[in-house]
Amino acid sequence: MFCAFAAEAQQTDSLRRVDSLLRANNLRRADSLRRSDSIRRENIKIDTNLLNSYRLGTPRNALPQRLRPVQISPELIPVTMLDYKVSYWHKTVTLGFNFNQSGFSNNWAGGGVNSFALGGNLDYKLEYNKQPFVYTTQLILLYGRSKNRGQLSRKTNDRIFWDNKLATQLSKSWFFYGSLSFESQFDKGFNYDATRGPLIISNFMSPGYVTESLGFEYKPTSYFDLRIGTGTARQTFVLDTTIYRNLSGNYGVVPGRTFKNELAFQATALFDKDIMQNLHLTSRYNIFIPYGRSLKNVDHRLDLTLAARVNRLIAVTITGVALFDNDTSPSIQGNENLALGVIYKFP
Repeated sequence: MFCAFAAEAQQTDSLRRVDSLLRANNLRRADSLRRSDSIRRENIKIDTNLLNSYRLGTPRNALPQRLRPVQISPELIPVTMLDYKVSYWHKTVTLGFNFNQSGFSNNWAGGGVNSFALGGNLDYKLEYNKQPFVYTTQLILLYGRSKNRGQLSRKTNDRIFWDNKLATQLSKSWFFYGSLSFESQFDKGFNYDATRGPLIISNFMSPGYVTESLGFEYKPTSYFDLRIGTGTARQTFVLDTTIYRNLSGNYGVVPGRTFKNELAFQATALFDKDIMQNLHLTSRYNIFIPYGRSLKNVDHRLDLTLAARVNRLIAVTITGVALFDNDTSPSIQGNENLALGVIYKFP
């Protein structure tokens, strides 16, 4: 009996030891798991912005919607509906009028003369551009008169200029062109001599110039144009055969005749651009070198127009011309006009 009790006590003690060993092992495993979990939490960084992007927001309209199916089917368009027209013509018209007036009372102590001046100008340009051909025609008309008290009316501006050009494109900036231009004036021009009175020195087609030119044109931009006319002919007309009495040169035409023809080399440079806001510059320079004559007979002409726009209709315009023609005068000629008036450009 004693032996049985001792064996049972020994078995119970063994079970206790096994149980204590299991508990200690479980405690060690739990402690190691806690340590590894803390290490993982310290090393792993959670991107909260990425998690927020996966959130599903509450729909704004919780009511059920009926979605209709989208049906796509081909549709043939009749050719007759495409009624589009391409215009190769481009037209611009500039029309201007200027007015100047001054008046004084009879007892005005400062002195002065009553005066009145009126002028007008027309610039019409038409262009046809269908590659590779370009046709351009431009008509410029200028006329103005002034009247001072006690004097006859005198003209302040007078010009007719018509230029036509047909060109075909050779490369990006080079063209081969042919041009025809006409230049004259509307009214009689006088030289006012205090002893002999007004002497007529010009008239319509006295002089008049017709110029034909063939050559090459360089146009790198829309506002600059250079013509090089290697083959140029110019006819000078003086239909009034009495002008030579008051003008010795008679514009290079032999007195008694009305016509002179010249062959020459001609170059023309054009510039037309807004150089500043509401400020537009137009210039044209022409050099005419006749074959078989000395360099003193080379003709130069420079035309400048500077227009400053005040508003949609009112503008200040300055025009100037510098001319050297040995057949008319051995020195440089020039004129200048300053005008404030109405100017309208369309379209």
